[in-house]
Amino acid sequence: MEIRDCEEALQARIGYHFSNPALLRESLTHKSFSNEQHPGESVPHNERLEFLGDAVLDLVVSHGIFCDFPALPEGELTRIRAEVVSEKGLAAIARELRLGSCLLLGRGEERSGGREKESLVADGLEALLGAVFCDSGFDRVCSVIEALFGSAVALSASRKAGIDHKTRLQELLQARHGHPPVYVLTRTEGPDHQRLYTVEVRLDNRTIGMGQGRNKKGAEQAAACEALARMGV
Repeated sequence: MEIRDCEEALQARIGYHFSNPALLRESLTHKSFSNEQHPGESVPHNERLEFLGDAVLDLVVSHGIFCDFPALPEGELTRIRAEVVSEKGLAAIARELRLGSCLLLGRGEERSGGREKESLVADGLEALLGAVFCDSGFDRVCSVIEALFGSAVALSASRKAGIDHKTRLQELLQARHGHPPVYVLTRTEGPDHQRLYTVEVRLDNRTIGMGQGRNKKGAEQAAACEALARMGV
């Protein structure tokens, strides 16, 4: 499919038609494509729009879940947002939109399967949202994001009870601090057939929870549960 046809189809899928088509083209242009152009040819790539789209997406999703789930504590709101705007979550929506087929990639990225890379399509979606914002402002990009991400938000909110303590803690700390916690086995007691393990979960060398169990996994879950309780989630 020609790039113009692909762009038309993508605009139909997101329910938005650009007033400035150059913004759409820029949002779909990977730096590998831009770098391969002839000297003197300036082809903007999508990294600046990706930066903007990331911020806009965070704000719109945060405001949406804040309004839609007034009874949820801050920790749960953070978990939902972290799931929805994660690279995996973005890539899933980008694939539904068949965004990868519209990307302009350099020859190396093309050969290495760039159209299927989660990082590339996720970044492309953020850039696309940044382009919508630049083209028509905040209210319009809000409606686009709500239409694209509404189902993912609802699904994430419904999964609260099904996510184990370790996973929930990791998602929260990853979203808040940028890295996961560390689990440390601090004590082993009892005979071989009836061991009792004690584990501490630490963040930046600070103990945030402690738990015990008949196996290491159980002790880690207990430690994560205590950490979540201390955090009020």
